[in-house]
Amino acid sequence: MLNKFFRFAAALGLFLALTACANKPPPLYSWQGYQANLDAYFRANSLSPDAQKQKMEEDLQKIQTSGLAVPPGYHAHLGLLYGEQGDLDKFAQQVSLEKSKFPESQTFMDFLLRNFKK
Repeated sequence: MLNKFFRFAAALGLFLALTACANKPPPLYSWQGYQANLDAYFRANSLSPDAQKQKMEEDLQKIQTSGLAVPPGYHAHLGLLYGEQGDLDKFAQQVSLEKSKFPESQTFMDFLLRNFKK
């Protein structure tokens, strides 16, 4: 009788251990097409900066409605696209958003804000 109890307890413990590991934590960020946009940015023959900017704005709306966070670098890259098209107000706005959401990027974002206008 005691032997059956230990077998049952061992089987139950194994079952609980295996099912506890099966639960995956939810993602922290919603990446949408961010990786593809970065790839397109570094390939000169891909999407134009205007098309990339438009795609990133659409993805930003999807991210905001998903309830997940915007990934690191997203606002900085979007700001860079605005800056390259001469919209320095939106550039500064996006870079400032990046700096506020990810304080560890403050030094680099301040560098961009100081030097991009030159």
